[in-house]
Amino acid sequence: MRKLLLTPCMVCFVLLSGCNQRANTYFEKKLTFPDILLTSDQKVKLSAYVVPTNNQYEWQRMELAAFIHFGINTFTGREWGDGTEDPALFNPTDFDAEQWVSTLQGSGFKMLILTAKHHDGFCLWPTQTTSHSIASSPWRNGSGDVVKEVKEACDRYNMKFGIYLSPWDKNAKSYGDSPRYNALFAQQLAELLTNYGDIHEVWFDGAYDEGHNGKVQKYDWPRFYQIIDSLQPNAVKAIMGNDIRWVGNEDGLGRETEWSATPLQPDISDTHINENLRLDISPTAEDLGSRRLIAEAQSIHWYPSEVDVSIRPGWFYHPEEDEKVKTLSQLVDIYFHSVGMNSVLLLNIPPDKRGKLHETDRQRLRQLGNYISQTFDNEMLTNGNMEWKARAGAIREFNVIPGETINTVMLQEDIRKGQRVEEFAVEGWVDDEWIELASGSTVGYKRLLRFDDVTVPKIRVIISGTRDIANISKIGAYHAPHLD
Repeated sequence: MRKLLLTPCMVCFVLLSGCNQRANTYFEKKLTFPDILLTSDQKVKLSAYVVPTNNQYEWQRMELAAFIHFGINTFTGREWGDGTEDPALFNPTDFDAEQWVSTLQGSGFKMLILTAKHHDGFCLWPTQTTSHSIASSPWRNGSGDVVKEVKEACDRYNMKFGIYLSPWDKNAKSYGDSPRYNALFAQQLAELLTNYGDIHEVWFDGAYDEGHNGKVQKYDWPRFYQIIDSLQPNAVKAIMGNDIRWVGNEDGLGRETEWSATPLQPDISDTHINENLRLDISPTAEDLGSRRLIAEAQSIHWYPSEVDVSIRPGWFYHPEEDEKVKTLSQLVDIYFHSVGMNSVLLLNIPPDKRGKLHETDRQRLRQLGNYISQTFDNEMLTNGNMEWKARAGAIREFNVIPGETINTVMLQEDIRKGQRVEEFAVEGWVDDEWIELASGSTVGYKRLLRFDDVTVPKIRVIISGTRDIANISKIGAYHAPHLD
């Protein structure tokens, strides 16, 4: 990780330069405020110069990723196994990783994240660390490797691949003996990051419990980070990682005000935990980047949000949920409340006992992909792609294709130059006067807003509040089809 600390001279340079983009003075991933007296406004302005790493930026551009929960729970009907399951239960009858990947790619998804190990400890690859794996199952006569087959399918379809490796392991006898279990977990992580080519996201949750010895397991996060950074330097570390944060719910809902530049840090050390407690922030907090919060903070991090939600009520496949797959309307709302609110959507689609995605799920994915394409492949503005350096109070007009009806607008900032918009409004020229169509606070990588159908010759965007000169990269207008 590249960390830049501000010196007093650098602070003065950023604060006094009139248009600092020319000097390219940005602070990648983290800014630690120096021990000099800064006003609240100065700290807010400095936060506008925190930018993503290249890995974080490329991750944000994906917009859509798929979570695949598949494992021993698929065959027991449970959501959380207890680690005592017989590996012989794992025996998909028609496993087809290519079906997964081709469906996802055709629906617009850019990455697949596989649950290589869930809390039950059952491993979907032939690990050297435990017999609680597919090597002890009858599938492929004990010679199968789900991770390998899924990764190869992703490679064939040019789809990025990530892994979820649960730190909590109910099967491992060493769990609770922190040094021993951390060594086992580190070996599992190294196997996955060494044997399968490029990995683009490593996903950890923070679940933990007492081990068989009655002691609470303490994870060695710095050790795990070092393994990822050394073996897969292009991978982002998510949720309990310091690259990507959890949005704070599993309902598919981003915040109305979603700051990627935030004082929040992952709870991986006492220092981080104490600072989050001091600021009274957590992934579930509504305020993660206000001026008040930044004024009290000691550091600012580029820590964008990932919105995870399942297409079904559960995370693993259950046949009784075949009639409870989310509707297209529900998925579209989730898209607008995740991708449309400066986040990446991680949508879970669980394969069934055959080892295939159920046809209902596949149909819904295709419908979602078609809906997104039908909406956003039809740009209604003639001049929305121009770069716009907008100060607070800036106004710019955009022409709508004559006769076209719109009900959706998109704003994007060039986040490689920071996140800066604090407040904006969109107006339409209706009956010889400007009428507000929509308004919002943050923009970030992408902000989508919906409103009633309107046929107007032009719209205008008012950037009413910024933290410094905002770098607007695109304004778009569209007509999203109506859904029942």
